Amino acid sequence: GSTDGSAKTIQSFEAAFGGRLLWVSEKDKGIYNAMNKGIRMASGTYIQILNSGDCLCSDDVVEKMEAALARSGNPDMLYGNMIKIWPDGRRLRDRNFAGHPVTLLGFIRGTLNHSPAYVRKSLFDTYGCYDEDLRIVSDWKWYLQAVVLGNVKPVYTDIDITLFDMTGISETRLEERERERESELEKIIPEGILADYQRLYPDIQRIRRIQRYPWAAKLVWLLERVLFRWEKRRGSGETTFGD
Repeated sequence: GSTDGSAKTIQSFEAAFGGRLLWVSEKDKGIYNAMNKGIRMASGTYIQILNSGDCLCSDDVVEKMEAALARSGNPDMLYGNMIKIWPDGRRLRDRNFAGHPVTLLGFIRGTLNHSPAYVRKSLFDTYGCYDEDLRIVSDWKWYLQAVVLGNVKPVYTDIDITLFDMTGISETRLEERERERESELEKIIPEGILADYQRLYPDIQRIRRIQRYPWAAKLVWLLERVLFRWEKRRGSGETTFGD
């Protein structure tokens, strides 16, 4: 239903695709409803989703990713880098998890970027499509269920895949995004587990920053040892479950 000439542009490519280009232009029920339409129409092995305003970094991105898929043994999920672009021209290369383990801790505040990811289509049969009741974080919820809880193993490749428009809804409605995320975490993660993660998350982030500097990490380690010995000598502390 776009009125910006998108339909005519797509039509101009139909002949070049020899009937293999499937598309629809109609009113939808939100961004995730539109994504789900594309997922259901797709006939390939892997799905990549580009939203309005986003594009591929170069003309040979698909060829690079096909080669990376073959080198990696055709994993269930292969993802690369996303270049964030602000209206003032600033750019930031977001390597996301960059091959590090994708854990629940990383999903308390972060996510896997969906635009630079090639996801095996059969995973949407296993875990379902995106939750259309959510406005902003449905892709985050899907990754949480498939990768963190379902143990799907994403593979990272250091390739610049997409240019990401930072004026989109996920980056401009941050409070709404966090409310949705908190609500879904409470529904999906058992209360006892989630409570510990939420309580300890700020401290873990501080420790990670300190560990970037070896001298600071040694200083903190020394201080912890001194406190431990002091408490042990006092012998007056009370130990409770959960300390």
